[in-house]
Amino acid sequence: MTTIVKRTNGSLLPADARSMFDDFFNRELFNWGNNNFSASRTTLPSVNIKELEKAFEVEVAAPGMQKEDFKVTLDGNLLTIASSKEDKKEENSGNYTRKEFSYQSFQRSFELSKDVDDDNIEAKYDNGVLRLTIPKKESALAQSPRLIEIK
Repeated sequence: MTTIVKRTNGSLLPADARSMFDDFFNRELFNWGNNNFSASRTTLPSVNIKELEKAFEVEVAAPGMQKEDFKVTLDGNLLTIASSKEDKKEENSGNYTRKEFSYQSFQRSFELSKDVDDDNIEAKYDNGVLRLTIPKKESALAQSPRLIEIK
């Protein structure tokens, strides 16, 4: 038995057909290896920020990049992570030429607190993840409780 579903545009489609059309039209037909694009055609990577005891750790998911593709800058207390990558391919064979190119870029900025040691920020790119370690200043580290003498 087929179920009929009324669409908001007024058309009537069987549920199976609606699902097939939605799947077909939401898919990228000719994906030539440009997998970093989201549905909104942006290349904004996911970012995880962890607060550890002595530092903050920022992880940026950016697979397929090289460490040379990144630019990390600190302007005052504004930390900016940016990347751009351009890829061009050309194939000549017989009576045709196929040219492909892609350009991917992103920029993420984070405002750092005054409690971080911005002189000792470290960055490392490994296995598709850019990892920044932002140490805390000694004055910001959790100090053990001290006993206050009562006079």
